Amino acid sequence: MTEKIVVPILGESITEATVSKWLKKEGDSVEADEPIVELETDKVNLEVPSPISGTLVEINSKDGSIVEVGALLGSVTENGLNTENNEIKKIDPSKAIKNKKISIEDSKESIVLEEIPELTKIDETPLVLTEEIKEEEKIREKSENKTLSPSVRKIVTENRIDINLVKGSGKDGRILKGDLINSMGVKPQPSERKIKFGQEERIKMTRLRQTIAKRLKQAQENAALLTTFNEVDMFNVMQMRKENQDDFQSRYGIKLGFMSFFVKACIVALKSFPAVNAEIEGEEIIYKNYYNISFAVGTDKGLVVPVLKNADELSFADIEKNIKKISEKARDGKLTIEDLQGGTFTISNGGIYGSMLSTPILNLPQSGVLGMHNIVDRPIVINNEIKVRPIMYLALSYDHRIIDGKESVSFLKMVKENLEDPRRLFLNI
Repeated sequence: MTEKIVVPILGESITEATVSKWLKKEGDSVEADEPIVELETDKVNLEVPSPISGTLVEINSKDGSIVEVGALLGSVTENGLNTENNEIKKIDPSKAIKNKKISIEDSKESIVLEEIPELTKIDETPLVLTEEIKEEEKIREKSENKTLSPSVRKIVTENRIDINLVKGSGKDGRILKGDLINSMGVKPQPSERKIKFGQEERIKMTRLRQTIAKRLKQAQENAALLTTFNEVDMFNVMQMRKENQDDFQSRYGIKLGFMSFFVKACIVALKSFPAVNAEIEGEEIIYKNYYNISFAVGTDKGLVVPVLKNADELSFADIEKNIKKISEKARDGKLTIEDLQGGTFTISNGGIYGSMLSTPILNLPQSGVLGMHNIVDRPIVINNEIKVRPIMYLALSYDHRIIDGKESVSFLKMVKENLEDPRRLFLNI
């Protein structure tokens, strides 16, 4: 029995994928449900399993191929033979050479191997170099006595140039490509190719990187992007984490991080300014009455933005656990389509890489993204006194088509106020 391996349904709005890598070769044995080929979509990578145990007898879509949902990837046969239910008896190939004819009988047809003629003796007359070949050998020997680049050596060989008659203009008299062209009296035509100033490497972008590039460009072209900034004194958040860390960790089995504070603070502000949690579709504004917080995660393959679903219903501990779980899946390349869908607002933490300030770009079709940055001790004035406090700069990028300046500034101010006085947020310990 032969089973076909086809491209599975890839998720909402995804119609095609790239064959990233075959994990098995033709002729390899495979087990049922064993991953045999890896596909790369514009959102995630996924592995396609073998439908049955047997042998991978055919690969129809090679590495790098673009395939649509339902397309044929390859075939697996239970007994390793793609015979369409015909059982062929094994024969000794050596007998096919010695005997005149061998008939292989089965229930449907007779296959006959004709007599193989005796191999004729091959004339082993030694190869004699012609005068032209000898001349090229002399030119090659002379070329090897001087340091020539591969491109220069190719011109010398193809045009049978005696380099002893060419004066080099390079360092230490080295012969350059232009010296050869001048010696042949050939004027090079203008080239449209880009001038190279050093060693280069050309690698095709992965499907994920192509999608990231396309969507970021779309965000710039399709939204009225604007960014507003503020700063937040992180002293009280850091104190609360310090005072409650041991109790929190012993009770919930996970550390209390900064992200849960920011998620909670953003949800409070999103409920007060619903336009920041909305999106534009055609001529309509869709207000989302749920709060799915996307958060950017950097991986070896590029930036992915998984989603924390129904974050308004989660406790601090639930938020920290879910963020850790999803981040690990992202770095291990095990995110599913569902992990990336449904976000309404994004938080991007460039501070973990040392960013002081940035203007984050929208994650379409969302209308707002909050940029977190590094925490630095800075002098600020408190009650007419200069004090050193841990300060973080915040940036809110938003779509000015549906979010007015007043709303964006007020939204960011509310986030700041909730972080500077975290007692406003309910800490479930």
